[in-house]
Amino acid sequence: MTRPLTYHSALSRPDLLAAPVAEALRAVPWADQVRVAAIDPALSDTGQFCEAYGVTPEESANCVVIAAKRGGDVTYAACMITATTRANVNGLVRQHLGARKASFGPVDVVTSMTGMEYGGITPIGVPADWRILVDDLVAKSPNVVIGAGLRGAKLWLPGGLLAELPGAEILPGLGVAAGQAG
Repeated sequence: MTRPLTYHSALSRPDLLAAPVAEALRAVPWADQVRVAAIDPALSDTGQFCEAYGVTPEESANCVVIAAKRGGDVTYAACMITATTRANVNGLVRQHLGARKASFGPVDVVTSMTGMEYGGITPIGVPADWRILVDDLVAKSPNVVIGAGLRGAKLWLPGGLLAELPGAEILPGLGVAAGQAG
């Protein structure tokens, strides 16, 4: 049996949003299209969440934070991919960011820089100097489930809105099937 979800307008429940997420949502004209629901924080990982709440992986998207390095410079990017794919970090992302090396951002650094909890990180509210890369499959999704900045909540919104975030761009091929090079 799946657990029930109670949806609210995201801005009506700031207690279910990390502070940077609430602040960022107040600044976008489409915030009224974003819903939030409380979840069990122990079930925030995508696979467990989908199984427990009856949400398909095709409806879910993951935010993967990449640290791109070139010389002594490090650039961060929040990459939105479908839950059924993995980020093409060493191929497309590295090249797109003009980096010599790209890897997953260290958890302690990412949580400190974003003010979000690991397992709930979302591109809504990341630092202004971060790039936001959105896979075209996420952008085409009529409704997508993403983190709310806290492990105890999830956001629902049209996928195309993620491409409207400041600094965001659609990057076809960002997500690749498991087992593919990248």
